Amino acid sequence: MKRALVIRHVDHEGIAGYREPIEAAGYEIERVAAHQTGCAKLDILAPDLVVVMGGPMGVYDTDKFRWLTDEITAIRHRLAADRPTLGVCLGSQIMAVALGAAVRKGPVREIGFAPIELTEAGLGSPLRHLADTDMLHWHGDTFEVPDQCDLLATTAPYAQAFARGRNALALQFHAEMGEDPRFEQWLANDAADIAEVGETPERLRAAHDRLGPRAVRAGQAMIAEWLAGLE
Repeated sequence: MKRALVIRHVDHEGIAGYREPIEAAGYEIERVAAHQTGCAKLDILAPDLVVVMGGPMGVYDTDKFRWLTDEITAIRHRLAADRPTLGVCLGSQIMAVALGAAVRKGPVREIGFAPIELTEAGLGSPLRHLADTDMLHWHGDTFEVPDQCDLLATTAPYAQAFARGRNALALQFHAEMGEDPRFEQWLANDAADIAEVGETPERLRAAHDRLGPRAVRAGQAMIAEWLAGLE
């Protein structure tokens, strides 16, 4: 059986809806906490797939979270070897930095469900499954698209996804979320950010219930197609 390593930064940001297509593709999933395990100790090239999940910290917070430096270095080695890697939110930003691009605080936060706009490259990629579907956004940082990568999706303020070849996919938004009960922890933990964008936990919960299942189905189709195309 193939091995998928999921790197988490907080317990409530796991692979959620992506678990089903990853397991259906024949992967056994192993989970590690980056801040506990220490990525410098991992054989980062060994897993058949690495999934780097989200978290509330920024890639520039290496003074506060010293383990981030080791994680960025590990992902840089993996990407240099062209080993299959998927990044979500913070994970996408780690991939961008590892590939030499800039990550910075953006002028606005994006929190809530909204559609993404697919580029021409995105329409020809597994992201085509996300067309006309509201995705969950939950971030205040943004990445530049690294050299030799294709921009796949945007929203008005930000780039939202990029790919490098078949084996590296970075997603700023959360197509894995929509049916995971841990969403309640997102609402509880980020009250200040929610208020900053003029939202409320009640409205976000209602949107999650209404729009989430469709987002998850689309995200699962995207991941299934991407996994099938890995080199």
